[in-house]
Amino acid sequence: MTLTPAPPSPATAPASRPAAQRSDPLGQALAQLEATAAHLQLPQGLHQLLATPRREMTVSVPLRRDDGEVEVLVGHRVQHNFSRGPAKGGLRYHPAVDLDEVRALAMWMTWKCALVQLPYGGAKGGVAIDPKAYSVGERERLTRRLTSELMPILGPDRDVPAPDIGTDEQTMAWIMDTFSVAAGHTVPGIVTGKPLSVGGSLGRATATSQGVVHCVRAVLEEHGRDVEGSTAAVQGFGKVGLHAARILHAAGARVVAVSDQLGAVRAEAGLDVPALVAHAAQAGTVAGFPGGEDATGDDVLFAEVDVLVPAAVEGVVHEGNAERVRARFVVEGANGPTTTGADEMLADRGVVVVPDILANAGGVVVSYFEWVQANQAYWWTEAEIEDRLEQRMRSAYAEVAAHAAEHRLTLRGSALAISVARVAEAHTTRGLYP
Repeated sequence: MTLTPAPPSPATAPASRPAAQRSDPLGQALAQLEATAAHLQLPQGLHQLLATPRREMTVSVPLRRDDGEVEVLVGHRVQHNFSRGPAKGGLRYHPAVDLDEVRALAMWMTWKCALVQLPYGGAKGGVAIDPKAYSVGERERLTRRLTSELMPILGPDRDVPAPDIGTDEQTMAWIMDTFSVAAGHTVPGIVTGKPLSVGGSLGRATATSQGVVHCVRAVLEEHGRDVEGSTAAVQGFGKVGLHAARILHAAGARVVAVSDQLGAVRAEAGLDVPALVAHAAQAGTVAGFPGGEDATGDDVLFAEVDVLVPAAVEGVVHEGNAERVRARFVVEGANGPTTTGADEMLADRGVVVVPDILANAGGVVVSYFEWVQANQAYWWTEAEIEDRLEQRMRSAYAEVAAHAAEHRLTLRGSALAISVARVAEAHTTRGLYP
């Protein structure tokens, strides 16, 4: 089937520079797709279709603050693709959120779901706020109003949100309740990452981090090494980085450097990660931890370690600093932490990058498990979930590594080729309506 190119949209034709020359998240996502489409020899029309979100919704969100004043915020939800199933992706509350970032994250979710063989397409949502500047009551009112505005495109068989930066299981409970009240009955499958008391899944809170560590194990084993006795640095100490550091430490790795938004800490002999977790919970930052010395974010990104886990935000490893990365392996806990140019520089130096769409897919895998459980009202044990997660992650890594070796690709190039081909096949098989 041959498709003729659609007119360029803002997502596919940024005004200033070609995608391959842009360093923003959307530019990086489009550049990755462009290279993959060329590798797969996709028709131009199909490439354009995959580059363009299927549906976008931007809404105003009036919020009554605690002092009675009304603030009008803007919320976005982008459904990049649903050829393989309902849209799936997180909801982010962060000051840097904008529509292009959400478009990029939604596209990466499409590839991620396809790579680990989930029956989903990709979506993402966000509001440009600093959640720490809002009270619990304000965040609840914001979430409920945002849900009501987005409700026409949400649903367990349409679009299923999950937690992301600045949101958590309580946020998901508010979404579920708002949607359920409007529906007139409880709809547990509308979100994943919920509290256990309202239909959440065992193992969901640490799933992304567990998936990251499964990939750390896999890449080390592929190169004749083991997690026990290896050294690691973790950039970001939120939901992903904290648990990744804790699991690596428990597995015998020596975690020598950790950073968060407010500071960093290092100890060449290895940090006592459980004590660091307790310190961060009390102090609100890893800085000042008595079991190490204060450091800078650069000390973490450029630490001389076996494994670097960037687990914060996009674009932290870029053309301006990639030559300073001294880790042998980079396992991406965050979405898009390495720019396209930096990726090429690291590959040239022999640094192995396990890409985000593989490394951090554990979260959406267990989200899928939660969605299945909610739809069936039948709950699995934590051991069952952990076994199925490990099987899914190990299988995906083995497939990506074998494909990379066969076709002389990086792991990212291989992962993108597999996932984009699957989405393209699904679209082509379904056909173009009308």
